Amino acid sequence: MPARIAPSLLAADFARLAEEVGRVEPHVDLLHLDVMDGHFVPNLSFGMPVIESLRAVTDLYFDCHLMVTNPISLFEPLAGAGANLVTIHIEVHPDPTRAAEKARELGLDFGLVIDPGTPFEAVAPFVELCDLLLLMAVQPGFGGQAFIPEVLPKMETARKFIDSAGLNTDIEIDGGITPETARRARDAGADVFVAGTAIFRAPDPVAAVERLRTAVDGME
Repeated sequence: MPARIAPSLLAADFARLAEEVGRVEPHVDLLHLDVMDGHFVPNLSFGMPVIESLRAVTDLYFDCHLMVTNPISLFEPLAGAGANLVTIHIEVHPDPTRAAEKARELGLDFGLVIDPGTPFEAVAPFVELCDLLLLMAVQPGFGGQAFIPEVLPKMETARKFIDSAGLNTDIEIDGGITPETARRARDAGADVFVAGTAIFRAPDPVAAVERLRTAVDGME
């Protein structure tokens, strides 16, 4: 699958969100939105007003990662705010079948997330429900953490499973993404690369995107 870059809004300047997104929009493929509830993870991030406001100023695909205890309750508001994809944690919904059905009913794409310590076997029975499988390479809830390399063998397992089953499920990696770690994740099977600090906190975010793209595409 082609590699895609997804800047994480969590690392952007919240006082200038539209400007931050507009600057990178021509150079990226989708926008990663971390929705946190202060319960599943300690932090709060942003909700529907922010997402709806951004929808009015960009056509980017909105990849909404729900770090929340009751994600299904947010599906309808997110669809109304302009989300395209919702991903929920397998740790919250060990059987996500109903969640996937609800997302589809609302016209949303659906995906599952697994934390660094969760084995691939927890999601294997449900990968066929997913447009995207997100592997966390850091603990969820905080930006700026270092990449956990132990997730790479799990990613290789996921890639082999998806390919052998003939599925079109994308594999996304989130956490500690730099050109070096992105290349390692690409080699392990990742398609979509979430980067927050590496893009929005860089002196030149556009140049940072291009460095990431060169890292994941330049050695194919």
